Amino acid sequence: MTFRPEVQKPVATIRKTINFVRRGEVVSLSNVPPERTLLEVLREDLGCTGTKEGCGEGDCGACTVVLGEAEGSGVRYRAINSCIRLAHSIDGMALWTVEDIAAADGALHPAQEAMVQAHGSQCGFCTPGFVMSLFGMYQNHVCKGGQITRGLAQEELSGNLCRCTGYRPILDAAQAMEKLPAAKLDETTLLKALKQIAPTRQSGSYDSPRTLKALLEARATHPDAQIVAGCTDVGLWVTKMHMQFERVLDVTQVAELRRIEHYPHHIAIGAAVSLTDAFAALVANRPQLKTFANRFAGLPVRNSGTLGGNVANGSPIGDSMPLLIALGADVVLMSVRGHRELPLEKLYTGYRKNVMAPDEVLAWIKVPKAVPAENLKVYKISKRYDDDISAVCLAINLHIDNDVVSHASIGAGGVAATPVRAVKTEAALTGQPWTQATVQQAMTVLRAEFTPISDMRASGAYRMQVLGNLLQRYWLESQGAQQINLESFRLADEKEAA
Repeated sequence: MTFRPEVQKPVATIRKTINFVRRGEVVSLSNVPPERTLLEVLREDLGCTGTKEGCGEGDCGACTVVLGEAEGSGVRYRAINSCIRLAHSIDGMALWTVEDIAAADGALHPAQEAMVQAHGSQCGFCTPGFVMSLFGMYQNHVCKGGQITRGLAQEELSGNLCRCTGYRPILDAAQAMEKLPAAKLDETTLLKALKQIAPTRQSGSYDSPRTLKALLEARATHPDAQIVAGCTDVGLWVTKMHMQFERVLDVTQVAELRRIEHYPHHIAIGAAVSLTDAFAALVANRPQLKTFANRFAGLPVRNSGTLGGNVANGSPIGDSMPLLIALGADVVLMSVRGHRELPLEKLYTGYRKNVMAPDEVLAWIKVPKAVPAENLKVYKISKRYDDDISAVCLAINLHIDNDVVSHASIGAGGVAATPVRAVKTEAALTGQPWTQATVQQAMTVLRAEFTPISDMRASGAYRMQVLGNLLQRYWLESQGAQQINLESFRLADEKEAA
């Protein structure tokens, strides 16, 4: 069926049909423009106005919905921001909005009932998004026999903002869900429905290849197509800049690029792997990255966005690149002509510019595994602790043998037109004794190495000062200093606080 009249564009294109499962039934939408967001389709085409638009940039969580995909013998649930998610990207998936989770007889889902009992709704505008994040949490933890701690609730609700500052009762609701009568989805029936609508590639204005070969051929044929993954950045071009695309090339369904492969000395992360899964792999190898991974963005953004998209986008304030630079990561670029590999920092030539040829795509990110001599720390400085963009991001990876710095690798973000390696500071540290004097000298070098700009997030002078301060923090922590930053703070469970 048609929900939106045809929009005249300079070049006529074929628009594929979107099929997804909602309320146990298959929904088919045709004639949907490639740049139309999922939120627009829900509110304007399907009349599902329970899902709200707060910010239009994936920042507040009012638009949160939950997607389901077949994974192994079960279903994987992900809370995502519908305001910046392109509608075509959910083809072949299951979708839940706040209107969909109550029982047929009207009984509230535990995510809803817990909010009522805990008085978790204030003005109510953000409530649908919170409820859907709670629903995703319920499916991924309570239904699998897990327990929701205060810390877990805060972590998984970090992408939802309450402007009435009513977080305590919402966190109470998260922990109360497991005590309410269970509400389980019929996954057997759902999996049958998902199998029924298993997506097939329909080349046209929105092309979603299923194999790497098909992706490279599509890129060679249409080098001007807009490549998208989770759309956590491109989505803003649509909602804030009102951009339209004649053709979109979605990499997220390419089977080869959805994999994480483990080798003796490195991890290979496909460009279509979500940030959630990519960081899980990095944290498994380096547990100290857990807090940084949680702070990268709110969970809905991490569930949609991909590590490959963050790297290819090349924003100077993208948080993954300083870390990957410090880890010595390489990127693999591919085309129908072959492939090439280069250090990640060599990918960029200027502000949001890179060395990729028109027919190339970023396919893999190769991250060296941790070694015993490694001392890695990554620091994110932002105005808001959770769910915020960095003013400065600094990743420091030193190998210290017998109190001498044998190797230094430092990545920085927010201080130049691109994510960048601090080569002068690395040279100032390498081969030097690990002492306060060495650190003080390196701090001076680090502050002078870049000329950051002043913008809405921080002044250039502030950024230079913070760069040195973070190296000083690294030194203090290496000497055993504790509780010198917010990362050492742990949110106690309610019974512990009592």
